[in-house]
Amino acid sequence: MSGCAGNSGDGCGCSCGGARLQAREFEVMDEAVAAMLAVPPPVEADEPVARVNGIALHAPGQRPEEAALRQRAYSELLRQAALGAGLLDAADVPQLDGSMSAAASLAIEALLERALQLPVIDEAACRRHHAAQPRRFGGPERVALRHVLFAVTPGVDLNALRKRAEALLLELRCASAQDGAFGKAAAELSNCPSGAHGGALGELTAADVVPELGKEIFGHAEVGVLPRLVHSRHGLHVVEVLKRELGDPPPFEQVHAAVAQSMRQHAWVLALRQYLQRLAGTAELAHVSLDGADTPLVQ
Repeated sequence: MSGCAGNSGDGCGCSCGGARLQAREFEVMDEAVAAMLAVPPPVEADEPVARVNGIALHAPGQRPEEAALRQRAYSELLRQAALGAGLLDAADVPQLDGSMSAAASLAIEALLERALQLPVIDEAACRRHHAAQPRRFGGPERVALRHVLFAVTPGVDLNALRKRAEALLLELRCASAQDGAFGKAAAELSNCPSGAHGGALGELTAADVVPELGKEIFGHAEVGVLPRLVHSRHGLHVVEVLKRELGDPPPFEQVHAAVAQSMRQHAWVLALRQYLQRLAGTAELAHVSLDGADTPLVQ
C-alpha cells in the first residue's frame, strides 16, 4: 500500500482491522436481556401493569417503552416455559425491573436446546447454499483510491472548509483524468500525508478504513471521482476510486465450516422465532401486544 503507511493515527481515515468477534447464538439473548436493565421512563401511576399469564412485567407506574416491554414479555414466556419443563425451581421469581436470575438464564438455554427443532446441516446442503451465493463467502472487496482531505481541526470555520471542499469536488469532477489535476490538488491542499503521493492510498479493503469512510466507498459500483463529499471523523474527503476488485470466490472446501456455521445460525434464529410465536399464541397477555416475534432475541 502506498501513501499513508500509518493506518491508525495520521488523520487520513484509515484504521487497522479490528478483531473479528464470533459469538454463540445464546449471547444474542444475553445481550438482549442485559439491555432490559435500563431504567424505564416514568409514566402515569395509574398506567395498567402489563402481565404474561398473570406475572407482572414491571412495577406500577414504571411501564417501560414498548420495545423493552415486548422484550420482557418474550423473556418471561421463556422463563415460564422453562419452569413448566421442570428446568427451573418454582421459587425463582422474576424481578419487576426486568432482570433475570442466573439460574433462569441457564434454564432457558437448556429449554432451547431441547425445544428448538433444527434441520440437519449436511455437506450436500452446504454445497447447495454455497453454490447459490458463492461471493458471500469470498474474499473482501479491494478498492484502489486516492483522496484529498480537508481536515476538521479546532477553531476551523466549517462553512468555509465545506465551500473549499465542494469547489474542489466540482473542479475535479469536470477535469480530465489525464491532466493530473487530482494529484496536483492533493499535493497542494490535502491535510493527509498521502498528499505527497498525489493522494494515493493504495489498494484497501473495508477493514483498512474507518467505518464511515468504508460505508461510502465499499459495496458500490462507482468508479472515478465520487459525486459527493465523504464525511469522516477526520474531516471532508474528495475521493476518487481508481478501480474495484471483488474477492475471488474460494472453493467450497476452503469455506465449508463458515457455510455450515452460517446455515446453523440462520436455522437457530428461525426456530427461535417460531417457538416464541407458539408460546405467545397460547399465553394470556394483558396490556402488552406480541403481534410478531420482533424481539431482539431473534434479531
